Amino acid sequence: MATMRMSCRLRPENKALIDQAARLLGMSVSEFANSRLVEIARQIIAEHNVTRLTDRDRDVFLTMLDADAEPNAALRKAFREVKSAWSVADEVKH
Repeated sequence: MATMRMSCRLRPENKALIDQAARLLGMSVSEFANSRLVEIARQIIAEHNVTRLTDRDRDVFLTMLDADAEPNAALRKAFREVKSAWSVADEVKH
């Protein structure tokens, strides 16, 4: 059950177009607007959450994933810090 209200200003020709489309689908203007707005909102959000790569960029990305990389200094430091924190936590438990 709908519980919130939304309103917007439309040009008369756009309102007539929406009215006609809703009638053709056997829907009220409210039902039509609600269903279409939600559908479009979901589509926009889904498209926004997708990363698209060119063929070249995809190939570069996959090559990087497959490469055996050496950990850099920041990663080695982070590993030492986590390892040290785990050691302290183990000592506290025992």
